[in-house]
Amino acid sequence: MNERQRARRPGGRSARVSAQVHQAVTDLISERGYGNFTVGEVAARAGVADSSIYRRWGSLETLLTDVALTRLNAQSPMPDTGSLAGDLRTYAAQVAREITGPDGPAVLHLAVALSSSGQQGLQAGADLRAERTRQLQSMLDRARDRGEHAPDAFDVLDHILAPMYIRVLFGMELTPDYVDGLVDRML
Repeated sequence: MNERQRARRPGGRSARVSAQVHQAVTDLISERGYGNFTVGEVAARAGVADSSIYRRWGSLETLLTDVALTRLNAQSPMPDTGSLAGDLRTYAAQVAREITGPDGPAVLHLAVALSSSGQQGLQAGADLRAERTRQLQSMLDRARDRGEHAPDAFDVLDHILAPMYIRVLFGMELTPDYVDGLVDRML
């Protein structure tokens, strides 16, 4: 197997290093907050060389952007329950579990911090919104194909996701009843 094939192998060394670095960033944000650690500290925590991080991500800001986008986008698959109400309830419950889980608040704080940190941060925020909107649109399109009236993807962001994010960012409880209530009001 040549180097190029090895780099593409899912679950290989590259994937393990990426997961270790992402976890190190998330842990450091949880412990110290945004902007309070260096690439060297991430590398030491992840058990990799600084040069590996710079080679793969180029800068701490790029790494932080990758962590936020990867964690917030990859963890919420779009459900297909057969109804828009079921899909929205399932999706909202998944997101609630993720953002209240061990790494959730740190990743949300990172996303907020990045969005106010210059052009690259603005791009990270735009990329995150675009990916969330794309994911939601697939669910909403399925609902329309079934003949259901579906809201706009931005309405779902504004009326379901944003309130959950705000509650977690400000340390407020996010109960299943609250999450279901957001979906009920949206519908």
